[in-house]
Amino acid sequence: MALKIGAYILTGSVSLLSDALESSVNLAAALIAFIALTVADRPADRSHAYGHDKAEYFSSGVEGALILVAAILIIYTAAQRFLNPTPLTYLGVGLGIALAASGINFSVSLFMLRMAKRYDSIALEADAQHLMTDVWTSVGVVAALGIVAVAPPGWTILDPIIAVLVGLNIIRTGVGLVRRSMAGLMDSSLSEHEIQQIEEAIHSSLDPGAAFHGLRTRKSGSRRFVELHVTVPGDLRVTQGHDCCERVESAI
Repeated sequence: MALKIGAYILTGSVSLLSDALESSVNLAAALIAFIALTVADRPADRSHAYGHDKAEYFSSGVEGALILVAAILIIYTAAQRFLNPTPLTYLGVGLGIALAASGINFSVSLFMLRMAKRYDSIALEADAQHLMTDVWTSVGVVAALGIVAVAPPGWTILDPIIAVLVGLNIIRTGVGLVRRSMAGLMDSSLSEHEIQQIEEAIHSSLDPGAAFHGLRTRKSGSRRFVELHVTVPGDLRVTQGHDCCERVESAI
């Protein structure tokens, strides 16, 4: 964030400012994600019998909202630059600083994506995807400003245009994060692939004459919940019916 703000101060480029604003949001989002993951890691208690996993969805939702705020600020700043064009300075040094910052973000983002996959964490994934968006934004900004650096003076109008495009791309990312968070908070079912795996596991573990119905699923953070009704032949002993259900649970 500091590197990108420095690049903006050197060059006066509104597209580099937009990149710096997005990094500022990254910092706030990372702090929110840290708090949310700390809460989500708490074990179940009397007041939260199903655990605290859904804290992750609040984190990704807030991050999506912050991204949208940053995008609005970026587009507003770009519009002001359209009305009041400003010459760009020290573009070479500024672009070098921006590239260095992007390299750091790229490394951190790859590491976070690996951890998000390992722990099935939407909060880590949201933060990593946001950071990766920041990387590609920076690459686009640097490439376009590189053209401005070697082009005639009239091409400086490309600077606010880039900033607007950056803002629109960030809006797309933010809307996606908010939608995923809402889906998690609304107890959406598991994916078709996972439901198919569950049904195959149930069929493979049922006793002859047993059946199931009323299968329902949901996801909370990294945990998946599966609920179903198992029916068994009426002449089975209670313990045999119980053992059948135990095998179904183990298979799932």
